[in-house]
Amino acid sequence: MDETKPTLLVLDDWEGKISTAPAMAKLRSMADVRILDRPLSELPDDEIRDASFIMAIRERTKIDRNLLDRLPRLELILQTGGHAYHIDVDEAAERGITVTLWRQHDACEAAVRELTMGLMIAALRRFPEAVRSADSGEWPLLLGATLRGRRLGILGMGLQGQAVAKLGQAFDMDVVALARPGSTRNTDDGVPRLPINELLATSDVVSVHLRLSEESRGYLSAARLQAMKPGSVLVNTARGAIVDQEALAHALRHGPLGAAGLDVFTDEPLPAASPLRSLPNVVLTPHIGWTVTEAFEEFTEGAAGQLEDYLAGNLSEKELAFKPRPRKIEGRLGGVVSV
Repeated sequence: MDETKPTLLVLDDWEGKISTAPAMAKLRSMADVRILDRPLSELPDDEIRDASFIMAIRERTKIDRNLLDRLPRLELILQTGGHAYHIDVDEAAERGITVTLWRQHDACEAAVRELTMGLMIAALRRFPEAVRSADSGEWPLLLGATLRGRRLGILGMGLQGQAVAKLGQAFDMDVVALARPGSTRNTDDGVPRLPINELLATSDVVSVHLRLSEESRGYLSAARLQAMKPGSVLVNTARGAIVDQEALAHALRHGPLGAAGLDVFTDEPLPAASPLRSLPNVVLTPHIGWTVTEAFEEFTEGAAGQLEDYLAGNLSEKELAFKPRPRKIEGRLGGVVSV
């Protein structure tokens, strides 16, 4: 422990990859870094109360008023994601805590779109049934289907949706996307835009890439799931709450859905009693879309750069979750933000 440096807590490094990232040396030069491999809730107050900074990795750890009360000296949250869904930003702002966002996710974005295509293939080629049969000593005749020639409907044409569209085209799929209000049916990216009802009714595979918001929460409702093309496949690597989970299980069990590839869920970890765990036509992965070595290295490099900027008073407004207010907590002096 170096008491001459401010303390940085790295939360939830369960894989142990942050500690070995190349940029960790830079972080250690600026702070007394303590890497946690267990939840904050399991640590006594006297082990965390002197933290000036925290580096947040997983949304599963809620940074709310109760947690902030246990961190009276906290002045900076280095959020490794491009959003702050799990942080009570109003409470942080009230306390004068700066929250940064890291939006350069080249490794994460590559990992998620690769998994997206993998889930499509796994669902269409019936990987779960094949693996279970092979593991039990059987050698079944399983009839699958190719991506080639099938229609891929994309919900959300942000960076991730655009990348998946290009991959779908590379697989010779007929790619269409959701028409947003006020948009045209065709754009210069070569991907026709369709109304939601037409997209669902005609797509063989529907891939979700919407941001989670009040508008998108529950977007794929029971009615919309029932409107999907019979035998079609739903892939979700975005956010579980965008899809009605109970209605999804019903649509997989009774139709019209033929299969699903799911990496995200409304409740995580997915409850053991969830029917999604036992359905034979579901390819289920435990939110591994972003968990690749390259992503953890990217997170650490980003956090080191932002901490350096914060200490020098050079953070830019585009790096912030909100414009900080005057500090109301006991902590270090300095860390002025340029906005």
